[in-house]
Amino acid sequence: MNNIRKYRIEKGYTLEKFAELVGVSTGYICHLEKGTRKNPSYEVMKKISERFNKSISEIFED
Repeated sequence: MNNIRKYRIEKGYTLEKFAELVGVSTGYICHLEKGTRKNPSYEVMKKISERFNKSISEIFED
């Protein structure tokens, strides 16, 4: 479970814009949000958390 969608919507980012900011594909972000893609790299988790000004653990819950 993760909070990517929640924080993305709070920040007003579209899937496309957020994917561009993180440097990954729109599909990749979509799969992360849905939970159909698991275990993103540390680099991707770090980029996502930096965009939201949150810690990695706040975004990616166990």
